[in-house]
Amino acid sequence: MFSNIRSLIFKLDPETAHNLAIKSLKFNFVPNILDKNKDDPLFKTELFGKHIENPIGMAAGFDKNAEVYNSLFNLGFGFVEVGTITPLKQYGNPKPRVFRLVEDEALINRLGFNNLGAENIIRKINSNKKIGILGVNIGPNKDSENRTEDYLKCLKIFHNAADYITINISSPNTENLRKFHNQEQLNNLLKAIEKEKKNLNSKIPIVVKVSPDIHKDEINEISQVLLSNDISGVVVSNTSDSTRESLTNIQKYQKGGLSGKPIETKSTILINKFYKLLKGKIKIIGVGGVDSGESAYEKFLAGASYIQLYTGMVYRGPNIVSIIKKELRELLLKDGVKNFSEIIGKKTNT
Repeated sequence: MFSNIRSLIFKLDPETAHNLAIKSLKFNFVPNILDKNKDDPLFKTELFGKHIENPIGMAAGFDKNAEVYNSLFNLGFGFVEVGTITPLKQYGNPKPRVFRLVEDEALINRLGFNNLGAENIIRKINSNKKIGILGVNIGPNKDSENRTEDYLKCLKIFHNAADYITINISSPNTENLRKFHNQEQLNNLLKAIEKEKKNLNSKIPIVVKVSPDIHKDEINEISQVLLSNDISGVVVSNTSDSTRESLTNIQKYQKGGLSGKPIETKSTILINKFYKLLKGKIKIIGVGGVDSGESAYEKFLAGASYIQLYTGMVYRGPNIVSIIKKELRELLLKDGVKNFSEIIGKKTNT
C-alpha cells in the first residue's frame, strides 16, 4: 500500500511529510500493522537487561518530542529512542532544513535539535505509559554556556522515565558539538555524568552516540574512554557531514547530516572497528542505511548487537520492521542458527 502513496507523500516538503507522519501515528490514521511473527525465537534478545521481541529500533530524530513511541512499538519496533531533547525548548535552524535525495535513498537534515524542551517532554512521557523499551537521546541547547551542565540537567529529568539515556555528541548541526569526541573532553563529560548518576542513586544505562566521520586514531581514543567509564552502549553512528562524492541528487551539497543508503558501508566498517576494540564489553547499536534484511544482517556480522533506522522507513514505509524480519529470517535460516545473536561479529575482516 505504501508504494502506491509514496509518490504523493514525496510531493510534500520532507519536514511537512514528517509532521504528517507523526500526526497520522498520533491519531491512529496509520493502519495497525500487526506483526504475525512477534514471538519468533530467531529475534528475541535483551537490551540492557530487559527482554525485547527483536533488535530493530527506531533511531532518534523521528519522534523528537516523544509523541508516538507507543505507536512505533505497535509497528513492530523492538525499542524506540526519542529526541534529541535539550533542557530548553528550541526552534532549531531556519527552514528549509530537510532535503530528500530520492535517487540516493537518502536524507540531508540540518534541523538543529528542534524540540519542545525537557520539562514539556517529560510530562508527555509521564502521561503516556510506555509499552516497550524507551531510550531518551539528550543534547545541549545551541546557545548554552555550559554544555556539560545541559547533559546533566536532562539526565536528572529523564533518569526515572527512560530505560536508557543516549548522550548525543555527534550531530553535525550543533556547532562544535563534535569537539566532545576529543579524548579529554569526552572523558570529563562521562565522569560528570557518572558522578551525577551517583548523586541521583540511578542505575540508568548510558549510551554514547558517535559520528561516522571520526578518524582511525579517534576510534582508538574513544574506545579507551568508553571502556574506562561506566558505559553500557555505543550508537554507531550518527549522520555524516561528508560522504557526498557518489551522490547523484542535485541537493547533495546541502549543509547538514546525510543519512540513508550512502552511509551504509561507512557505518558498517566503523561498527566492526569498534567491535574489535570493545570486545563485547560495551554493546553496539548499529545505524546507517538499514532498510532490508541484508543491510541488517551485515550490521550484525560487523558486530552490532542491535540496529536502528529512520531513513529506511521514509523510503520503505511503516511496515519496515516486518520487511526486515522476513528478509533477515531467510538469511538466518540459511546459516542454521537458532537466534540472530549467533552471527554477531562473525565478519571480522570488514
